[in-house]
Amino acid sequence: MKNILIINANPNSNSLSFEIEREYIKGAQTYCSSIETLHLNDLQFDLNLSGGFKSTQSLESDLILAQEKIQNADHIVWIFPIWWGSFPALLKGFIDRTFLPGFAFKYRENSPMWDKLLIGKTSEIICTMDSPTLYYKYLLGESGVKVFRKSILGFCGIKVVKTTYFSMVRKANDEKIKTWLNQANAIGFKRAKSLI
Repeated sequence: MKNILIINANPNSNSLSFEIEREYIKGAQTYCSSIETLHLNDLQFDLNLSGGFKSTQSLESDLILAQEKIQNADHIVWIFPIWWGSFPALLKGFIDRTFLPGFAFKYRENSPMWDKLLIGKTSEIICTMDSPTLYYKYLLGESGVKVFRKSILGFCGIKVVKTTYFSMVRKANDEKIKTWLNQANAIGFKRAKSLI
């Protein structure tokens, strides 16, 4: 049985991101009984990596648990809103504090190369945003999401298999939101089935 971890990086628990998460889980539970969640807004930790990688900053207990969940996951689902073309500060702080050398990657001595320590894991990204999807993808070049896919997840060896955008949220009516939630359910169903 493959393990799915859903990391929700929306600071607002009453947001569409959490509705999407619930529907994804409902769909995935048909084929996967091992689904864990990590709500970043519930974690207690300092977002600031104060000394960079040159000094040691003790990990809070919530971040130690988060690293354990990431290590145990086969597939990681990231859910977050697009703000200012990128992901929320909460997610950046979480990445800075948890995706550390020795956990997510390891620099090679006397070499510009590095070892990817999270190879073998797959991932998908689900985003909400107010901008039209075509505008974000083709005029802005998926700026923040591309950084997240390639410079963060890819750097550590995690293969992103899908990115889904639910866009123009601000103007969405109830019928549109229901369509998105049904889509999230279907995505979870298909993903869990593919992991069998």
